Amino acid sequence: MYASGKYSSRGPALIPRMKTKHRIYYITLFSVVLLGLIATGMFQFWPHSIESAADWTLDKRSVHDAPLVHLPVSSPIPERGDLSCRMHTCFDVYRCGYNPKNRIKVYIYPLQKFVDELGVPISSTGLSREYNDLLSAISDSDFYTDDVTRACLFIPSIDVLNQNSLRIRETAQALAMLPRWDKGMNHLLFNMLPGGPPDYNTALDVPRDRALLAGGGFSTWTYRQGYDVSIPVYSPLSADVELPERQPGPRRFFILSSQTAIHREYRAELERLKEENGEALLLLDKCSNLSQGAASARKRCYKGQVYDYPQILQESSFCVVLRGARLGQAALSDVLQAGCVPVVLADSYILPFSEVLDWKRASVVIPEEKLSEMYTILKSIPHRQVEEMQRQARWFWEAYFSSMKAIGLTTLQIINDRIYPYAARTYELWNNPPVVKWSSVNSPLFLPLIPPRAPGFTAVVLTYDRVESLFRVITEISKVPSLAKLLVVWNNQNKSPPEESLWPKIGVPLKVVRTKENKLSNRFFPYDEIETEAVLAIDDDIIMLTSDELQFGYEVWREFPDRLVGYPGRLHLWDHEMGKWKYESEWTNEVSMVLTGAAFYHKYFNYLYTYKMPGDIKNWVDAHMNCEDIAMNFLVANITGKAPIKVTPRKKFKCPECTAIDGLSLDQTHMVERSECINKFASVFGTMPLKVVEHRADPVLYKDDFPEKLKSFPNIGSL
Repeated sequence: MYASGKYSSRGPALIPRMKTKHRIYYITLFSVVLLGLIATGMFQFWPHSIESAADWTLDKRSVHDAPLVHLPVSSPIPERGDLSCRMHTCFDVYRCGYNPKNRIKVYIYPLQKFVDELGVPISSTGLSREYNDLLSAISDSDFYTDDVTRACLFIPSIDVLNQNSLRIRETAQALAMLPRWDKGMNHLLFNMLPGGPPDYNTALDVPRDRALLAGGGFSTWTYRQGYDVSIPVYSPLSADVELPERQPGPRRFFILSSQTAIHREYRAELERLKEENGEALLLLDKCSNLSQGAASARKRCYKGQVYDYPQILQESSFCVVLRGARLGQAALSDVLQAGCVPVVLADSYILPFSEVLDWKRASVVIPEEKLSEMYTILKSIPHRQVEEMQRQARWFWEAYFSSMKAIGLTTLQIINDRIYPYAARTYELWNNPPVVKWSSVNSPLFLPLIPPRAPGFTAVVLTYDRVESLFRVITEISKVPSLAKLLVVWNNQNKSPPEESLWPKIGVPLKVVRTKENKLSNRFFPYDEIETEAVLAIDDDIIMLTSDELQFGYEVWREFPDRLVGYPGRLHLWDHEMGKWKYESEWTNEVSMVLTGAAFYHKYFNYLYTYKMPGDIKNWVDAHMNCEDIAMNFLVANITGKAPIKVTPRKKFKCPECTAIDGLSLDQTHMVERSECINKFASVFGTMPLKVVEHRADPVLYKDDFPEKLKSFPNIGSL
């Protein structure tokens, strides 16, 4: 006791002195650490070399302000160019090294004005607007570095886009004088107009050692596959003329030719095709009755009739792109911008970015010798495929052709993918238009075996004006334990939804979405409000399903997230007498469809239904106000190769309050239309994807003679 009292009497006197000492110590330590962080930051962001201080900034982009560099006559000239160069022989990948972002670093040389001993510049145009835009875009990108020691790729500020403006020998000497040239190793040159009269070589004539070439007119003879990059010839009209995107479909003309400087033999053949096919083919040429200038460049004529160019390109399904003096033609960019499918007739031409772009999806390539067969070849392409190609052509232009920035960054991304192949962009990312944000939606084909129960499901109720029935449905669904959100799709544009105070009070968020048009496909739109993986599509008159049936359906979907899981089943049959498919709704031992009037599915299929449904199926459904459920069954079965899963015994939905006027399914012509739907969809899909099964899913103790309280789902209906 005495020892304890002595300790406690001394303790309070010692504590203040200990705090004062610790305070001084920690203040000193904090000051040292802070000074260290400041010093580290200054070192990290301060320029590390003399070369890095001369970065590509706005005040360096004027040729007039650039330092003058004289080229002695005896300056070395690079070698012509090694056709055997590949990434593993002429490119030092080790300079790129490893970095967490898997991204190459690109250094742009400071702008200099090169002149010969007489003071004559190496280029008649200096720095073109296009090349300035290109370098500016790269300097503003994540690829750029102003630290030359970190660079993996070097881009000269010497403009070689247009060979016509260059002095070949002097340009080569200027390249060789670059401080890190090293025989062109890891250097990239951009050229769109190669060659010159009379030969018009398909690659830049400037000797360039081992430098990579991003060229706009490669042939199979000059293109070093896997090393060079084939780029488009930029069209100035891309910046000057805005063409609004046009919906795919039939156009006023079937084939259009708009190039003005094509070989006389090709023009003669096109005129013969015009005589044979009449108004289907429009053959344009330059306007002889207009004065030359910028205005006349945007006009085309046919027999005195003047057309605006490139606007006229939007009036044709296919547009001819013939080789001229050079293989690469700016007309290709104009045609893509118009959403016209290019018909390329240029033997041995390497199409732009063909290393990553699938041109079969956006163009038709025909050998020059088959020009006479062009009309027949194009007529054999199905309408649905033409529409897809029109859509793809426009997207190719937007993503890869529309600006010097797009061209430059696409080139760097291709080189980046070669150096970091394990992090390369996939075929889908290069070629699939990002119509929707697919990154936020996982395909159910790659989900865990059983998705977690916690997130629950979103119920999407399609309604028009059956308010009383709708409120009953909402009340019943709200009793399901796994319901996370309820989304009401109000499909009536002539009537407003009820006031908020009139809606049932439920324990989960309830959101009402008003549509712009009364379409059945609105039920499958990928609304942003759907945050769960699981979706329950349900009609506003399905009041007979119990909470146990709905919860059990969700549990089954969790085990089969790539399937349609529904209640009433339907079957497709082949009618041998009629020689076509038949829709069957009677009670049978087989099932190949489930009605989406009440069905669970993964929200991924909303995106496919809205944006990837083949042909005109979605429009056909909306026009006929029928068969959206059959279309969804076709879609899911075609993607997965699997049948739907029917749950619980229910085979029909009964709605005692509904009349023939209220319900579509009671219409006398309904069954006939449903059979027509199956035949229509099978024709569009080109196959019959529906699978037939002879089983359904019921709760384990559903039929067993056990007390109801022992069963997980006791309230299962009998129909």
